[in-house]
Amino acid sequence: MPTLPANTDWPVMQPGWVWLVGAGPGDAGLLTLHGLNAIQQADVIVYDALVGEDILKWAKPDTQIDYAGKRGGKPSPKQRDISLKLIEYAKAGKRVLRLKGGDPFVFGRGGEEAQTLVEAGVNFRIVPGISAGIGGLAYAGIPVTHRDVNQAVTFVTGHDASGNAPSAVNWRALAESSPVIVCYMSMKTLPTIVASLIEGGRDGAEPVAIVTNATRSNQNVLETTLACAVEDAAAATLAPPAIICIGRVTLMRQTLDWMSQMTGEAPRSLDPLGVRDGDIRDVS
Repeated sequence: MPTLPANTDWPVMQPGWVWLVGAGPGDAGLLTLHGLNAIQQADVIVYDALVGEDILKWAKPDTQIDYAGKRGGKPSPKQRDISLKLIEYAKAGKRVLRLKGGDPFVFGRGGEEAQTLVEAGVNFRIVPGISAGIGGLAYAGIPVTHRDVNQAVTFVTGHDASGNAPSAVNWRALAESSPVIVCYMSMKTLPTIVASLIEGGRDGAEPVAIVTNATRSNQNVLETTLACAVEDAAAATLAPPAIICIGRVTLMRQTLDWMSQMTGEAPRSLDPLGVRDGDIRDVS
């Protein structure tokens, strides 16, 4: 059981409070210390499908563990029922931990749940977590920003409340303006997203990386192009959870795939973007 440093004044979870905590993308080591502190105090943990099972082992032996996972295409609890459950536990005087994969405020419905708690008069705390769109891609050797490639990145969800690709997104504007696009929860709607981006002017030859089970022991990375992404993902039988990165920055994986380098593999390229002009660059 990991222990917290003793020389820090860690916040105390009070009875009747709900803490909404981001558990990170999967690897238990990416949980924050505030997250660990919450897990070790909670009377009830209501957790999502993407929370690593190893993290739950750090709870107290008598903690009530309540699964509330929502997965597309599978029977899932309704969002309202989850929120009402949090209120019920809190009003019963429990120390309630709502444990969510990634970050609770990044496509995690944490904002909706927090609003419901406010309306019910329940006190709450937010503990941010590492989002898969950043941490998951880092484990694949893909930096979401690189000064030689992009000065902006756009994060977009793959579906709206209807389950379809979000109609509120201006895909043409996104195709024209954002050098790097990171898509969450997009495997089901990938054909629509790809078609919309190409129709909006995006180059079909643009590099794409699809990372499934990011940061976990069964992480898998498919390198493809925008035009071939749907066909290649189907051929590889990829399944959620997945994070999709569209943009030239994905080529940096050829140099920065640190997990492969840990097994002795050499980088495939020292300059995949074709921008270096020497062995030592200006770092000022």
